[in-house]
Amino acid sequence: MPDTRVPVTVLTGYLGSGKTTLLNHILTANHGKRIAVIENEFGDVGVDDALVQQRYETSEDIFEMNNGCICCTVRGDLIRILSKLFKRRDRLDAVVIETTGLADPGPVAQTFFMDESIKEHARLDAIVTLVDAKHIEQHLDEEKPEGAENEAVEQVAFADRILLNKTDLVSEADLFRIESRLKGINAFAPIMRTEKAQVSVDSVLNIKAFDLKKTLDMDPEFLNT
Repeated sequence: MPDTRVPVTVLTGYLGSGKTTLLNHILTANHGKRIAVIENEFGDVGVDDALVQQRYETSEDIFEMNNGCICCTVRGDLIRILSKLFKRRDRLDAVVIETTGLADPGPVAQTFFMDESIKEHARLDAIVTLVDAKHIEQHLDEEKPEGAENEAVEQVAFADRILLNKTDLVSEADLFRIESRLKGINAFAPIMRTEKAQVSVDSVLNIKAFDLKKTLDMDPEFLNT
């Protein structure tokens, strides 16, 4: 039986890594897909009103874009907004969930295994981490208080695909060194170099990259929190 559930990409990365640029690209490109983008309202993301075709009168901001994509702003409960999206009869080709810059992507990923109503409609397709080539090393090196995790390291460790963005701002030698460091944290995720977060939507959506077994090997408590 083919899996007909909607593929979900979790997009993570530090503030300034290019997530907003990538999301706006998805929401405006003529890719012919119906994609729902769920944004966290903590960011300074403002979807350009000129791109919005229709505003839904709801307490959550759900906008339909000119290219047929849907943009939602989450205030808290991810499960509620996903349920709302799946109740709308429109067939979605994919869902992209943006996590805030300081978030560990784990809890968002867990939603797709813990909640029966979500599991029925959606499958976690990939965790895509955007990395700012110019600043990633200082984020990775940041000293955290004892017991606190370094979010930049977590975001790289959990990634199924890494977009090494802003490659035009550093040298080839820097890129080589950064890629070696990223592979040291996560040997499995392919690294794609990008400028201005320009990638085809097919390289980040429905790529069937998430592997629960690999994640449990790395974090045995993944499904227990």
